[in-house]
Formats: sequence, C-alpha cells, structure tokens
Amino acid sequence: MTAQPTERHLQPVPPGDNNDRGGKAQPLLIVQNLQKYFPIRGGVLNRKVAEVKAVDDVSFSVMKGETLGIVGESGCGKSTLARLLMHLMPRDKGTLVFDGDPVDEPHGITLRELRRNMQMVFQDSYSSLNPRLPVVDSIAYGPTVHGVATSEAKIKARGLLEKVGLRPDLFGGRYPHELSGGQKQRVNIARALALDPRMLILDEAVSALDKSVEAQVLNLLGYLKRHLNLTYIFISHDLHVVQYISDRVLVMYLGQVVEIGPVDRIYNAPKHPYTRALLQSALEIDPEHRIETPPLVGDPPNPINPPSGCRFRTRCPYAEAICERETPKLGKAAENPAEHVAACHITNPVAGHSMAGRTLQSLPVEASAPRALAAAL
Repeated sequence: MTAQPTERHLQPVPPGDNNDRGGKAQPLLIVQNLQKYFPIRGGVLNRKVAEVKAVDDVSFSVMKGETLGIVGESGCGKSTLARLLMHLMPRDKGTLVFDGDPVDEPHGITLRELRRNMQMVFQDSYSSLNPRLPVVDSIAYGPTVHGVATSEAKIKARGLLEKVGLRPDLFGGRYPHELSGGQKQRVNIARALALDPRMLILDEAVSALDKSVEAQVLNLLGYLKRHLNLTYIFISHDLHVVQYISDRVLVMYLGQVVEIGPVDRIYNAPKHPYTRALLQSALEIDPEHRIETPPLVGDPPNPINPPSGCRFRTRCPYAEAICERETPKLGKAAENPAEHVAACHITNPVAGHSMAGRTLQSLPVEASAPRALAAAL
C-alpha cells in the first residue's frame, strides 16, 4: 500500500525577500537576445555543414513572484531554453541579468551564485535522482557542495521532505526505485529547494504523472510559492495546466518567441495565428465541443533551414508576401510584464499586410494555409 503524504505545516514567511537587491519593480530575470545553434558535422574532415537553430534571438523578463508559463510544440526549443538559463549548456549569444546583476560577467554574479538562487526540476523524475543515494542524501547533496556541514544538511533535507508532504522517517532512507512517480517528483522539488532558491524552472514537471497525482503536485507548487516567495518558469505541453498555474504565458515556435502576455488575455484573445491554433487544439471534456477539423495542419519546418521572414508562414492561413520578406519582431514591449505582444505583421498597422490592424478574432478561419499562401505569392 502506498503511504499517504503527510499534511504540511509551513509557517507563512513575511512578504518580501531578504536577498532582494533590485526592489519589487526590478525583474528577477531578464533574458536578452539568447541564441543557441547546434552544429551538424559531416564529411571526411568532420567539418560543420549546417546548424540546428534551437533557440534564436529569444528575449523576455520574469517578474518577482510571478509564474511564467512557456508553451509550444515539441521541438520548439522550450527545454533547450531552460538548460541555457541554468547554464547546463553554453549559449552562443545573449545576456542574462538576475535581479539587476549580469550573470557570469565582470561585476556581476557568478554561476555558483546563480545556481544557488535558481534551481530546476526536470521532467524525468527517476533519471534525475541518483539511484545509489537514499532520498535524504540526494536532497542534502546540494547544500553540502555549497559548504554546509553534512549533519546540518541532512537535518534540512528531512525538513524539506516534510514540506513537500513526505514523512522523513518513512521516506528519508528509501532509494528512488522504492518511490512512486509522484513521490519521486516531490523529492525532486525538495532537492531543488535545498539551497533556498528564489526561482524554480519546472521543465514538464507534471507531464509524466497521472491526473490525480498531477493535481496534488500542482497544489503543492502553489503552496510552496506562496509561503517561500518563489518565482516559477513553468514549461508544459498541457495548455490547461499552464492556464491554471501561470500569471503570464510565453509561446514559442521553431526557436523563437511568437507571443507573450498575461494568461487571461492570451487565452481569451490571442494575437498570433499559431497561438490561436495551439489553443484550439486543446482537448475539451464537453462532448458538444469536440474538435472535428484540425486547427493546424502540416509539420513544423526543419530548424536547420527555417523559412525566411515569419517562420510560421508556411502553415499560416493569413500568409502574404510581406511575411516571406520581413521577419516580424516583438520589440522592447515584450519586456514589459503588462504588455500583450505578438510577432505577427497583422498586429502592426504599418507592416504592409492587407489585414494589418485587425484583431485575430475578426479574421476568417476557413482558409487553408496553402491556398492563402498561393494567393499572396
């Protein structure tokens, strides 16, 4: 019989953060022009013959205390973006600013300081835990590396187990293979909290769980966020979960940000055709509102050689010649948390698109992408 999680008794922390350096209005994380290309090598000399443009000129900001949801199709660059933020792989270009301090730059904060303030919860709860370490040792490992005494680190690890709803006397000595999926993910959350971070990056943290356990973990994340003054970057394919947990949503397509804004405005009035198609693809439990026609057809283009101009134009029902010639930009407004912006020529009244200035909700949805594109070109 699976042991039931214990009831959590967290004492609410006072508002504010003792580690806050830039003030409430200062974004906790600013990402500017982030880029990562993966080389493809071949030939006799193993030279670079092409590049996979996994993350291409991505910019956004995350305010203190908010949850930023990141959505998009598989292969759009969400997990690569998360690993770049954590510096688990080197970036080609771009800058990161954490609470006003540039990361890994002169007169900024070091990677060691960044990782003390920002931690990550991975999708695969089993492979991200060391199978040779008991749960308590896995959680205590991070503080030990950062100079905390082993005995003190284990005391803290047991306290964190209790905070995530697992009895330390029952689960502390267990190994990962002795835990269920939901219990392993709770351990991963506890391990991420071991260094008292200010931000958590949750990369598909609930996608491998069944719905009942998923609901428990989501409620736990909300509970911890309120009581520990945390900021989340939440990556998921589940649009309903993102809507439930997020304050703002960032939509990615083929390595680029195509739309960002408050969650209610994006879900109720999306500005980018891809965002609308993505939301329409979400399954409904109401049998009267079943999806009878696919809102989006075709596969995403090859990231090795993406289309010129707007990368979504090959699948967009409103594509015109301007979409092939010029790349739409989000602009500096994307860094304002109150703004709702999209990288689409339709949203720019002076872009030269025949439908420029109109809302996406006023446009027809019947046209197929090939017909619209052929008429435009």
